Amino acid sequence: MNVGEVAALAGVTVRTLHHYDRIGLLSPSGRTSAGYRRYSPADLDRLHQVLVYRELGFPLEEVATLLDDPSADPAEHLRRQHRLLLDRVERTSAMVTAVEKEMEARAMGIDLTPEEKFELFGDWLPEEYEAEAEQKWGDTEAWAQSQRRTRAYTKDDWVRIKAEGEDVESRFAAALRDGVPADSAAAMDLAEEHRQQISRNFYDCSYEIHAGLGRMYVEDGRFTAHYERIAPGLAQYVSDAIQTNAARHGG
Repeated sequence: MNVGEVAALAGVTVRTLHHYDRIGLLSPSGRTSAGYRRYSPADLDRLHQVLVYRELGFPLEEVATLLDDPSADPAEHLRRQHRLLLDRVERTSAMVTAVEKEMEARAMGIDLTPEEKFELFGDWLPEEYEAEAEQKWGDTEAWAQSQRRTRAYTKDDWVRIKAEGEDVESRFAAALRDGVPADSAAAMDLAEEHRQQISRNFYDCSYEIHAGLGRMYVEDGRFTAHYERIAPGLAQYVSDAIQTNAARHGG
């Protein structure tokens, strides 16, 4: 093949092939009587190796050293390139995931660094539930209200909200340990505080909506696991307190 055909086949410029020839990285095996370059199948194999290493970020000098190593065999080159490409795929996949999470977080108005998100939410990130929540409640006023509010929140706001939530959860757990009945006034008062936190920070949480959330805490394994990590039996306890509080207020 002549230089133009090789350039078209490999997706490089003729100038690039000329440069590879000048530095001894890829010299064609033959020449025509007029002095034009002619590339053999072996030359094309070497060009393929060069281009893969270049795509992986190797400098030309290092590529030449690798390919001209008399102790290396073609199979070893392929194994090395395969390993490096798999590493790149893994890194790229991780980057794609991180970018997608950031896009979702920005859509929710959570403009935090990854370190801040982990610091605040641990292994539970609000944006992970964005699509599911929007599918369920995207056409409700509560959803729209929550979106408007959270878009304006800063890290300090999320720190405050997280602290408020953990405080009421810890007092729920203490009441459970102390044997306070879930339908007692004390437990229902905690449930009312929980409802007001939601209303204050996210959306106007009616007693009907709050009762639905209470049911979800025992019906959705993710929420149940969250409460069970705090104290065994807490998910059911919080759910019962929320629903009895809603009934107390006619919800």
